[in-house]
Amino acid sequence: MQNSQTRRDIIKLTAAGVLSGSLAAEVTNAAGFQNDRESMSPPQLHEKLVECLGGTWPDPCPLNPQIRETIHKDGYRIKSVTYEVEPGEHVAAYLLIPDGVDAKKPAPAVAVWHQHAGKFKFGKTEPAGLGGDPMHHTGAALAKEGYVTLCPDALCFEERQDPTGKQPGMSYERFVFLRYVVDGRSLAWKSILDMRRAIDFLCERPEVDTDHLGCYGHSMGSTHTWLVGPHEPRLKALVGNCCLPTYSAIHDHHLIHCFPNFVPGWFQYGDTPEIAALIAPRALHLNLGENDAGSPIEHVRDGIRRIAKVYADANASDRFSTFIEAGAGHVLSDAMWQQTLAWFARHLRE
Repeated sequence: MQNSQTRRDIIKLTAAGVLSGSLAAEVTNAAGFQNDRESMSPPQLHEKLVECLGGTWPDPCPLNPQIRETIHKDGYRIKSVTYEVEPGEHVAAYLLIPDGVDAKKPAPAVAVWHQHAGKFKFGKTEPAGLGGDPMHHTGAALAKEGYVTLCPDALCFEERQDPTGKQPGMSYERFVFLRYVVDGRSLAWKSILDMRRAIDFLCERPEVDTDHLGCYGHSMGSTHTWLVGPHEPRLKALVGNCCLPTYSAIHDHHLIHCFPNFVPGWFQYGDTPEIAALIAPRALHLNLGENDAGSPIEHVRDGIRRIAKVYADANASDRFSTFIEAGAGHVLSDAMWQQTLAWFARHLRE
């Protein structure tokens, strides 16, 4: 079959309805689509991933950081800041600094990528503890644990919504996604660029111990965690909470996910677990809910096995960990949060 069946023939058969479901997947495997990734080293897969995302990122421009105001809280202070991710494009963020932390006594830092949930009015505000669901006031909680925390707005959220006001919420996100697609890139490419600039910002702060940087995210923030991880070696410890939606699960269950999940062309080389695996050998922990409909657990378990194998091959099995909570859905539970704190304590306070 592998020698006689061409990719064009497979496309024709699939379009005609001759192949479907697992049979189509088996023929795809036989034709060598999935074999490509098995013959590639992690650096080769990383190169292909960058190509699929949209190519290499531009040289960083000056951050030109600005502090707008300082808010004093119990145990920490919040600085409302802006910085440039591309020339003339400013991102608003909250920088949380624990009491007693300064240039003479720097602390480990964690970038917190906020969730999606269709809540476009809440970006940085929710993890900073200034609004939204108290469950996700994670930046504030980390500051109380002694970490410098940065909570930036993702593109399309809070202060980064449509500046013209013509396309509210999801409509603007779709517009931005399509704008990058026709430009030969993806929204994932842009998200990674912005997150790398957030790490640049942290590295310029005198309160930050730049040898101990991490990131955390829930839902879309978890997607952002394993998206940025392969491209940001300064991140020593990463935690994703409740989001490992594989493309195979999306296709099998007809799921709709937010636009940053999608990397055009990547499926011929791997799935989302293969992206996360490129973080190896740096420390990665994933929390997941057994009943999270957005990340069907049978696909998640298979993906975890594939990530674990890459870590084992890199002699880094102790730097990959997962926690699947029985009966839990798409939440940040107390047990998940304790796993998160333990992971950061282990890898950012050594």
